[in-house]
Amino acid sequence: MPKADPRGVLSGVHFLDGDQACCEGALAAGCRVAFGYPITPSTAVVERISRRLPLVGGVFVQMEDEIASSIAIQGAAWGGKKVMTVSSGPGISLMMEHVGFAAMTETPCVFVNVQRGGPSTGLPTLPAQADMMQARWGSHGDYEIIALCPNSPQECFDLTILAFNLAERYRVPVMFMMDEAVGHMTEKVVIPDAKEIDVEQRRLPEGPKEDYLPYRAGENMVPPMAPLGEGYRFHVTGLTHDEKGYPAMDAGAQAELVRRLVDKILLQADDICRVEEHQVEDAEVIIVAYGITSRVVLRTLQMARDKGLKVGVFRPVVVWPFPVKRLRQLARLGQTRAFVVPELNLGQISLEVERIAAGDARTVSVPHAGGALHDPPEILRVIEEVLG
Repeated sequence: MPKADPRGVLSGVHFLDGDQACCEGALAAGCRVAFGYPITPSTAVVERISRRLPLVGGVFVQMEDEIASSIAIQGAAWGGKKVMTVSSGPGISLMMEHVGFAAMTETPCVFVNVQRGGPSTGLPTLPAQADMMQARWGSHGDYEIIALCPNSPQECFDLTILAFNLAERYRVPVMFMMDEAVGHMTEKVVIPDAKEIDVEQRRLPEGPKEDYLPYRAGENMVPPMAPLGEGYRFHVTGLTHDEKGYPAMDAGAQAELVRRLVDKILLQADDICRVEEHQVEDAEVIIVAYGITSRVVLRTLQMARDKGLKVGVFRPVVVWPFPVKRLRQLARLGQTRAFVVPELNLGQISLEVERIAAGDARTVSVPHAGGALHDPPEILRVIEEVLG
């Protein structure tokens, strides 16, 4: 795989918050165009990238609103650039029509969401994880996206690179689901040399330019993508379309196109999914947590093990597509009595866990409306109740 452009890699050991680390990850991944509109708690991402992009030959434009930002990145993507936009809950809500457009037109792009308490204006400066189902289902119609959930500034760097690589590999919008706590948390971030960073390059079509079909499926059902202005013929539309991109308004074309848009992600889920596990092999209760909550529960895990309780932690790093296969294996191990799911919402991913467990293990939600983090002893008390 090609390596990163050294101009975009600020190698060394740094003291960065999650927002700043996300910016540096984007630059290392090859992002050279970004559009955004300031909104707490994501503003630090665009503040930093607006200063850094011009230094590496890139462009940042502060748009008039989030709607303009989310469609502008797609024009730049079709021009051959790696692109992203950044916002938080209310802004992401405005962008959802264009998430669907990106899914339909197979436009590789990254949407960074630094989650905050909602709904509406909510708690602009306090954490939440209540946008998780919006990330998956926020636009209309059948489609698949990829969503990653970092839990540290280091991961904000590392996983932003992965987000761009996945966007390019599968020609899909990728949601980068930070939260206020991770975004504003400051820790050591190690940025390696450019030669140690793998970056996915856009797969270009082969053969005569006049024969190019922008939506003819290639490897892994993903069409190659040529840049505009290089002599290829394009027709880009949100309408149901054929391999040329021309509108094809019938049920057959709809079934063929939408099935491929879904399957190119779901059939590659084993390659896309990333999980982190702690002591699940003998666990009677497995805590399922992501983002900042996955750090809180490590304290709960230690407290539980100190009391002789067989508890483990299962963390989806890639939340969408959800790691169905692995979680189902854990549900069917025999000793797993329950999944305990603490999250900074009133129960979103817990519903997915319950669906996958399918009665083989109990699912217990530990909801929290946001604004603060869970208290580790609170989660421990739930575990003790489950174990009776």
